Amino acid sequence: MIVFLLTFLVLLLIGAPISIAIGAGATAGCIALGYPLQIVGQKMVTGIDSYLLIAVPLFIFAGNLMNEGKITTKIFDFAKALVGWIPGGLGHANIVASIIFAGMSGSAAADAGGLGVIEMKAMRDNGYDDEFSAAVTSASSVIGPIFPPSIPLIIYGSVASVSVAKLFMGGVIPGLLMGFALMVLVFIFAVKRGYEKSVFSFKVLTESFKGSILSLVTPIIILAGFTTGWITPTEASCIAVLYSLLISAVVYKTLGIKDFIRCAKDSAVGAANTLFIIGTSTLFTYVMVKEGISRDIADFILGISTNQIVILLIINIILLILGMFMEPGAILTLMLPVLVPIAQGIGLDLVHFGVVMVLNLMIGQVTPPFGVCLFIISDLAHLKLEVLYKGILPFIIPLIVTLMMCTYIPGIVTWLPNMLLGA
Repeated sequence: MIVFLLTFLVLLLIGAPISIAIGAGATAGCIALGYPLQIVGQKMVTGIDSYLLIAVPLFIFAGNLMNEGKITTKIFDFAKALVGWIPGGLGHANIVASIIFAGMSGSAAADAGGLGVIEMKAMRDNGYDDEFSAAVTSASSVIGPIFPPSIPLIIYGSVASVSVAKLFMGGVIPGLLMGFALMVLVFIFAVKRGYEKSVFSFKVLTESFKGSILSLVTPIIILAGFTTGWITPTEASCIAVLYSLLISAVVYKTLGIKDFIRCAKDSAVGAANTLFIIGTSTLFTYVMVKEGISRDIADFILGISTNQIVILLIINIILLILGMFMEPGAILTLMLPVLVPIAQGIGLDLVHFGVVMVLNLMIGQVTPPFGVCLFIISDLAHLKLEVLYKGILPFIIPLIVTLMMCTYIPGIVTWLPNMLLGA
């Protein structure tokens, strides 16, 4: 067991990719503990042998097609026409565009890497300072994996055997709450610093709506499919890819053959990385369970308190810290065998728990020092990480407030899926 954990920690500390650290640690543990080596391949394949997980590479592909096909530009133009008249207009447009794009891609990285370029340039050109622009773009990107569809929620549903349709519907209100909370903070900054606002024009709004309507209906199609039970998450991912390809290549004609091939390659690499992490994490979790480490961690948490409020606070703190350093997919696969029995033991709804868990991990993606989205935005904006760290800190506050509300008011998460899909 010592070899197992020591190998993992050493590789993690020297900067090895998380998937390599997890896989090598688990393999070293299997060898040291005398497990048959065929277990390594079996568990890794079992971890990703799921019809549901087919949706992961397809949603990644859909997000890349939308970015490459300039659909994100049309979304941002509509968001700007819709809320640009509020003080700090482009900051609000940044957030609204992220909510709309969230209903198509389900990925914070896709939001940051696609919309982020457009949003940062527009804000710079209109006199917003880089620190503020980068912070808003980073914070708004984490709405993507909360609002349906969501790649982390698909992973959670697959590992925890929970309805992904309910998880998706459970993320709608928290995603909107995150957007509203961020917009309140942008408004405060805008009034204090005298940021611009545009004049509202119904004509401009109508024209931008007409130009982007085909993009805007994508989330509606996906949500309507889940609500009616016509489509599964995997089928929704197929529809998202086909629809994105159709409107990019045929309607808007902004996607060529070379662009399509590049999207396919990038999506394959991104999906392979995500699924490899899930596979190695499944092996790692198997060793943890076999050696009783998962039970020891659960006993430790329950030994502190049996009060639901306290346990939820402890779990939130653990996940927030882990989210600063590790990939969400790895954390979900590693921690769910530990945390799900605890959640069930204290009477938590697993849909509620899943959305709270993913919201935790997404906040970690924009929390210094190692939040993945911070690195993406820093690279896009050519901005020093130290400057971005300073700018993002105020925006973590509304995200934490939303997290606490969702944690301790379960109805925020469970009301919509229970109403539309049944309790």
